[in-house]
Amino acid sequence: MRERILRVVLVVVGLFFLASVYPLSTQLWDRTKQGETMMLSLYLALGVFLLLAVRRPSEHRSLIAYAGWANVAHGAVMSLMAIKVPGDRFELMMATLLCLVVGLPLILLTPARLASQSRPYRAPATSTVA
Repeated sequence: MRERILRVVLVVVGLFFLASVYPLSTQLWDRTKQGETMMLSLYLALGVFLLLAVRRPSEHRSLIAYAGWANVAHGAVMSLMAIKVPGDRFELMMATLLCLVVGLPLILLTPARLASQSRPYRAPATSTVA
């Protein structure tokens, strides 16, 4: 059940990030929104990889965790910016909320390690020829 919910979240978030292609294409030539354009390009790429992770989420554990924690970190930065930039406070707080709504489910649903990943790495034995 948990994996099914994770797959739904991955599809929804992946498609949401993929939808950033429209604002990215419209803002690409606007020199005043360079930071926004850069972030949209990162989210677009992340959306593609989240959609690829839907098939076998347990094999893409680090990607899913990264997507969740990156959104929470981005939201934290924007909430601090909202304190410093009162003119854009509403926009920044709404973006913070969106980052948390996207990031927290990904963090909470990140799959557990595979059984084969839980064992420490052992170097293969080398043979010595006399």
